[in-house]
Amino acid sequence: MRLQGLLSQAFLLVSALASTSAAAASWSFTDGSVNVVAKGAGVGGGLKEQLAPSKALSKPVTVGAADTLKITLTTQDGKTAKRPHQAFLLLQDSSKKLDISYPFSVKESGKAKLELVSSLPYPCSQNPKNLQCISLQTHKDLPSQFLRSSSPLSASIVIASFGSSEGYNSEAFPLTIELDPNIPIPAAEKPVRYGKLPEIHHIFRSDPKSPNVTISGFFLLAVVAAFSPLFGAWAYLGGNINHISKAMSDAPLSHALFVGSIVGIEGAFLLYYTVWNLFQTLPVLTALGVVAFLSGSRALTEVQERRLAGLR
Repeated sequence: MRLQGLLSQAFLLVSALASTSAAAASWSFTDGSVNVVAKGAGVGGGLKEQLAPSKALSKPVTVGAADTLKITLTTQDGKTAKRPHQAFLLLQDSSKKLDISYPFSVKESGKAKLELVSSLPYPCSQNPKNLQCISLQTHKDLPSQFLRSSSPLSASIVIASFGSSEGYNSEAFPLTIELDPNIPIPAAEKPVRYGKLPEIHHIFRSDPKSPNVTISGFFLLAVVAAFSPLFGAWAYLGGNINHISKAMSDAPLSHALFVGSIVGIEGAFLLYYTVWNLFQTLPVLTALGVVAFLSGSRALTEVQERRLAGLR
């Protein structure tokens, strides 16, 4: 029993230590360095400083108009090299409360690289080593407010990802932008201000006009002339008009309303074609359509009853 109790206590102690270690894990980096290479300096030339987590460089890093700023590091989750969800360099001007960020290009092994260059020797897509680089025009991509800053900028490294590990955000080095005296500083763009805008005057097109009266009259006569062959075909095929009196006596209201609604619908279309607009026509057509549906169903029922009675 005593042995079992000791094993239980040891297991609880190991679990507590493991949970404490997992809770204390945080993002950081190792093998960090910042390198400023002047144009034409060659490999190994220029300033190179080692970066340590949570320990900023004491001297500012100066970048000229023709210099290339390179930052390399390996991101770590605790003690394990790993690719985070986000890793970027954050430049801040504390006096003007401005900031801008540049993302690192990070591989699955955690190796990250960022390049800020004044001019590209070749596009990244033509990189012979197929490096995942981010090349930026240093002074061009920096806001003009940063170029006018009288004090060094604060360059911080920010690393974070999903999970319980705490993110990393600490200043790495102060950055001084050295300007070319022969090149003027670009003017600051006017910031967007939300407010009242000038009134917009809409110009609507004129209402569509009806066709020429002569053309409309021609097609009207063509439609009216088509009724003569229609009536002749009904007479030839045996159309029986002798049942009109019986139909009107059995269901006078249904037949009258049905025929009247059909005539009314045609009249509504005529008015829409001549003087009415769509909003005046739709309510009338809706009402006439309901009347035609209800009265037509009753009229067709009466016709069916006559057919079943043997009347043809």
